[in-house]
Amino acid sequence: MVTERRHWFQTAFQIRGSVIPAILGRTAICGGFGVLIAVLFHVQYPVAMPTLASLIPNIVLGLLLVFRTNTAYERFWEGRKCWGTLVNTVRNLARQIWIAIAAATPTDRAEKIAALRMLVAFCVATKLHLRQEPINDELQSLLSPAHYLTLKRMNHPPLEIAFWIGDYLQRRYAQNQLNAYQLSAMHKLLDTMVDMLGGCERILKTPMPIAYAIHLKQLLLLYCLSLPFQVVESMGWWTGPVVALISFTLFGIEEIGIEIENPFGHDPNDLPLDTICATMLRNIDDLITLTPDSQQFWEESVRDEG
Repeated sequence: MVTERRHWFQTAFQIRGSVIPAILGRTAICGGFGVLIAVLFHVQYPVAMPTLASLIPNIVLGLLLVFRTNTAYERFWEGRKCWGTLVNTVRNLARQIWIAIAAATPTDRAEKIAALRMLVAFCVATKLHLRQEPINDELQSLLSPAHYLTLKRMNHPPLEIAFWIGDYLQRRYAQNQLNAYQLSAMHKLLDTMVDMLGGCERILKTPMPIAYAIHLKQLLLLYCLSLPFQVVESMGWWTGPVVALISFTLFGIEEIGIEIENPFGHDPNDLPLDTICATMLRNIDDLITLTPDSQQFWEESVRDEG
């Protein structure tokens, strides 16, 4: 926000991240049609029809566009809240696992580190699942070779990783490294992670009704193509640029709604899922470098017993 305020003009004329490339073609068509109408009017052809101004009331088209954009932004914001909750839940579960579960042997410590990395793997697998992309090398560094090969055969990789995390917690409980209250609290956090996955899937698999999208595009096209007939008498040779400018505004608003409707892709305006997953991995790596006091006490007790 601060950067946007400091570089206002740079942001205003920025192409990357804008909808200009997507709407440039249809804007040029409408502007060119306006130029054609202006030429016909100039050669005394009767094309001026101000009565078309009432064909599609401006307020109706405006309300439809506002509804379209607001609905798309609600989906974008709900997706951001789901990922924000997922990040916080992963951090809380990782912290509890690292502190509450004592590692008596190097094997226990390795398994605990693997469980923490599986939390990040769950987020990465969720990202790939929402983007409908196959399992890739990004997950290979977070899982054991056996788990990675198993995951490549699964239809729903995030749920399989959630199962492995839950199984790890149950094994720690069976070995008396967790009590019932700790196990219940950790499973509740794991349930929240799966709930956030379901929330993102709900956004992904509930697109805007096609009938609404078709009707809005039809109204936009009718409005922009009827506009030259309405303004040519007063605008003359300026009809083309004016129609192009108005078309640019209307098509841009609609395109923004289309772009943010699915916030999980690779578009510049989608959620930065790659950055979010990388941040979580750094958080987990930082956590692994810490040694809780409970672990030190456990190691000292083991040495004394030896």
